[in-house]
Amino acid sequence: MYTYAKPDNLVELIETSVERYAQRPLFGTPDSQGNYTWVTYDGVGARINDLRAGLASIGICAGDMVGVIASNRVEWAIAAFATFGLGGRFIPMYEKELPKIWLHIIRDGGIKTLFVANIEIYKQIEILRPETPNLEHVFIIDGDETESMTDLEEKGRGNPVPSIRPRSEDIAALIYTSGTTGSPKGVLLSHGNFTSNFIAGGARFPELSCEDRSLSILPWAHSYGQTAELYNFINIGASIGFMRDVTTLAEDLGRVAPTFLIAVPRVFNKIYDGLWTKINTAGGLAKKLFVMGLTSAAQNRQLAAQGKSAFWPHLKYKLADRVVFSKIRKRFGGRLQGTLTASAMMNIVVAQFFTDIGLPVFDAYGLTETSPAVTMNNREANKPGSVGRPIDQVRVIIDPSRSDGNPDEGEVVVYGPNVMQGYHNKPEATRQVMTEDGGFRTGDIGRLDEDGFLFITGRIKEQYKLENGKYVFPAVLEEEIQLSPWVENVLIYGEGHRHNACLIVPDFIKLEAWAKEEGIGGSPEALIVHPRVKALVSQSITDHLEHKFKGYEIPRSFILVEKPFSVENGMLTQTMKLKRRNVVERYGDQLEAAYKAA
Repeated sequence: MYTYAKPDNLVELIETSVERYAQRPLFGTPDSQGNYTWVTYDGVGARINDLRAGLASIGICAGDMVGVIASNRVEWAIAAFATFGLGGRFIPMYEKELPKIWLHIIRDGGIKTLFVANIEIYKQIEILRPETPNLEHVFIIDGDETESMTDLEEKGRGNPVPSIRPRSEDIAALIYTSGTTGSPKGVLLSHGNFTSNFIAGGARFPELSCEDRSLSILPWAHSYGQTAELYNFINIGASIGFMRDVTTLAEDLGRVAPTFLIAVPRVFNKIYDGLWTKINTAGGLAKKLFVMGLTSAAQNRQLAAQGKSAFWPHLKYKLADRVVFSKIRKRFGGRLQGTLTASAMMNIVVAQFFTDIGLPVFDAYGLTETSPAVTMNNREANKPGSVGRPIDQVRVIIDPSRSDGNPDEGEVVVYGPNVMQGYHNKPEATRQVMTEDGGFRTGDIGRLDEDGFLFITGRIKEQYKLENGKYVFPAVLEEEIQLSPWVENVLIYGEGHRHNACLIVPDFIKLEAWAKEEGIGGSPEALIVHPRVKALVSQSITDHLEHKFKGYEIPRSFILVEKPFSVENGMLTQTMKLKRRNVVERYGDQLEAAYKAA
């Protein structure tokens, strides 16, 4: 049905690139001081060959499940490609995850051999071993206290095993969804799903080459990180440096000096907020130049849309760019040419801001079940507010029967070689999301404009009705509220109620600084109940939403809580999406109490 360009499997991908780019750097690993050591394509290829033979020596063969619990690192990629070369199926898991989720995935996926990052994870897995009868081997990546990945590589080094070239329809990986609304489901993605996706997505950025470099921020356990970064960059012979931690992001950007980033909006929202805070604190000439540059950029855009240009706005922008914007770009390593962002919609104001300072951000859209890319903006076709046009061989239709009555909107349905093979062990769940003619029902509501750009306007499972019958899409409100300088996390709540309520985790660093200036003392627990603090946060949100949303959408009740949402406490997914059900379960009583008090 679909035509698969070469490479049409992930084994061919790595072996072709190892041969073509043998001595070029592939992966950069930092030490504790942030000094990077780079390994070549040839070096990675040799380790893949050794591990493939080692896996074969313990009985791994076509169709077997091999798992990994580790953050992005050289060994993650080696384990994946060694598994693919035996016709096996790779199942990645997050290093920072609840053990009960590991247990579910190991059991549901039928993992036979597992690689783990360190001895701490190994000990946790050992506790689970009585409940994982299919798990035969566990190898540690860091450490030699027990069986190690290094031992397995050495075992295979003297006994080479030729690789298998899987068919495009063969399953390459099971990517378990993050489970925002229930238990994680194993998405079956084929070699052709992955290869067709990075080839089509890569074609939107033909300027990228083997000279390019990324700083790896997003976890490869998610399909977005795998396809857009790992496989795409290997396909063009580019290199990838690993971020140590989110707290070292600024320093790592400077050390790696990436030319292109694969990220999510949350990264840029934080940077945007931080930049404005610093500029406002600095004040003076720096702030005047900063604001002048942004104002001039907006004027230049308006003139360009009319086919015009003007000397003074252009000159003012050049001045601001040289004095202020260039320094900001230097903090990103000085070479960054663009960023692809997905997982959630980029706020249009934030996106335009980064474009104006010379760091363009291009919105894309996709899901785990679509490998993941469906649509994408790029330099030649970029419409802010949209998530771009469908990539090659992918078709999007809008089903108006699944909407709130707006004839221009409906459920986004995707067709293409990127659509998954189904959910592992869940035939009924697969039938619920697949159309009879092979389309995937995304559960997202959107519209296509006259130029073919897709706009996502809500999510079917998350939308709800207020008491007055009006529909609310909470994620859209939450993304906007997240831009408030006082907000760390947010949840919008209100199904069946007369108005929306807003649960806020404040940004306590900024809040405590403000409180100190105002003569308000106290711990975070005291601040969240202080009437002046609550008034500050609630009024800033109300003012920010006014004229952007309908009156019934703007929340009227505000609840401030102390503990930030995180992956560790189960409130966020690994890609920083809100686990709405978990938050409501935790704070439901407080939310309901807010209505009684109103």
